[in-house]
Amino acid sequence: MLIKNYTSSLLLFVLFSLLTINLAAKDYTVSSPNGKILTTVNTDDEIHWSASVDGQPIFKNCKMNLTIDGEVLGESVKVRKIKRSSISEQVKVIVPVKSKIIKDEYNQLSIQFKNDFSVVFRVFDNGITYRFETSKKGEIIINNETVDLNFSDNYPILFPEEQSLLSHYERLYIDEKLSALNAGRFCSLPTLVKATQNIKIGITEADLFDYPGLFLEATGSTSLKSKFPYVIFESKSKGDRDVEIIKQADYIAKTNGSRTFPWRVFMISEEDKQLVENQLVYLLSRDCQLENTSWIKPGLVAWDWWNDNNIYGVDFKSGLDNQTYKYYIDFASRYGIPYIILDEGWSKTTTNVLEPNPNIDIDELVQYGKERNVELILWSLWGPVNKHMDDILDQFAKWGIKGLKVDFMAQAGQEMVNFYERTAQACADRELLVDFHGAYKPAGLRRAYPNVINYEGVKGLENCKWSDVITPEHNVTLPFTRMLAGPMDYTPGAMRNAQHKDFKISHSNPMSMGTRCHQLAMYVVYDAPLQMLSDNPSNYYREEESIRFLSKMKTVWDDTKILDAKVGDYIVTARKSGNDWYIGAMTDADSRTLEIDLSFLDEGDYELEIMQDGINADKAAIDYTYMTKTADKNTKIIIPMASGGGWAAICKKK
Repeated sequence: MLIKNYTSSLLLFVLFSLLTINLAAKDYTVSSPNGKILTTVNTDDEIHWSASVDGQPIFKNCKMNLTIDGEVLGESVKVRKIKRSSISEQVKVIVPVKSKIIKDEYNQLSIQFKNDFSVVFRVFDNGITYRFETSKKGEIIINNETVDLNFSDNYPILFPEEQSLLSHYERLYIDEKLSALNAGRFCSLPTLVKATQNIKIGITEADLFDYPGLFLEATGSTSLKSKFPYVIFESKSKGDRDVEIIKQADYIAKTNGSRTFPWRVFMISEEDKQLVENQLVYLLSRDCQLENTSWIKPGLVAWDWWNDNNIYGVDFKSGLDNQTYKYYIDFASRYGIPYIILDEGWSKTTTNVLEPNPNIDIDELVQYGKERNVELILWSLWGPVNKHMDDILDQFAKWGIKGLKVDFMAQAGQEMVNFYERTAQACADRELLVDFHGAYKPAGLRRAYPNVINYEGVKGLENCKWSDVITPEHNVTLPFTRMLAGPMDYTPGAMRNAQHKDFKISHSNPMSMGTRCHQLAMYVVYDAPLQMLSDNPSNYYREEESIRFLSKMKTVWDDTKILDAKVGDYIVTARKSGNDWYIGAMTDADSRTLEIDLSFLDEGDYELEIMQDGINADKAAIDYTYMTKTADKNTKIIIPMASGGGWAAICKKK
């Protein structure tokens, strides 16, 4: 009896001791639904987090805090409450860039602290995310947010280095080890870290509202740290589109004290193709703010600026005038293209977009387009829109314009982030689409305002007009980097194609590097609900087979599957629209042959229209072969690609 009582007492003591030790450790864990990703949050005085994939550490002891009105939320912390939850549901997408339905499944850990703030971690099967939440009264000043990222080893990173926080976010991706980046060098987002065991970590943010965009700064070690633009007090114009900061605050935001903050997003993949399928930015962003979205119509758009209105085979002098734009409208109408853009030059001046230039009659062009089922989108610098938003948008609506391409913002501070939302809402009020150029990456606005139909923020085809940096390798890097954040207005469609040795820079008669089929495949591989046809109609008329093929392309999709991929080397993408599938493949400078099976097809036979690199495409990049064949889900397809090559197919259900 005495022995029994002693054993019971000892057991109670051990259990109490273990409980006490566990509380003292102040470690809280949350794993992904499939159990592969484990995140540990430590609240011993400060807040740190670590993470592993299949037991392989990738992040270690990452510090996070938020400084509000001089008080650091994240130091000397006291936990008040822990809440755990699990969600598994489906989200319907209004403008389906990758798919109509996205599975939203995660485990969540919410830690509430004294001083009226919380941190929330969500762990998905394909990523780790966290954010701060505050419940303070009135307005608050955000002095800084600490986002320290300590990696478990000296991993390589694809680093879109910036020279200034006043940037168009059009960068090449430097492939370096973390420690090789000297302290102070910094990048915009997204960026991609290549960890061990083929684990890739795509880093970006989501649900960015009333707050500055995040940049990451190198430390000369295996760590990165956050960098934010400050609130601007005073600036002056430099020309019609650039600004110089005269005076700025010593804080990054002034905002409501009761709010959620942007999600810090870490996309995790063990296969490169999983990266491109990731849709966390959309899932983590606020729900649609618009009651009616039925008027939002994605589609192809014929574009004038890249080709410099350099049309030929006509009986009039081309230029910024009605005759030229009617030629674009006629082209768009012939091939069922729903939009044309009138870019810089259509207005009286770049600072006065309330009046067309004397050679353009907008009313006449709008009517001419309507008779041919083609709508107009107008370009503007952001400055005039910011100063005279209602007047300009009211005039656009009065003319019957369907969209605004707004350009040269080149900032990501709180004020500019708010300009994006204000523009999106004001355009939605008038049923206008928005295409942001000179823009930071997508960060959640397109879910809240689905009329925001595309973003630039990418080093795209326009650069071929003045440089030779848009290589096939760059093109097959973009789906794993910039496109992780959302759709990108790369502006494909070049009909003058050249291998590297033959490439020439030309502003008025530009060409692309890589093959014709490399360009065609972009219409499947690249996310872009408003997708450009960047070359001029005269070139498309001359290339009847190519434009007939492109005119059948969709810009939104019921489903997306990445069939095969390797970062910076190649990608094969399949997209579904209705009963049909579209396949696009792209490679870097290395020629390669891939084999794919068509098991993703539905039952039944399909007729395949195929555009593939011609036998001489390694020398003459314009060389291609058009063919048709019948296939079903049991068929295997060989995809031969030349250097800088591509392959595209439309699979029509019989």
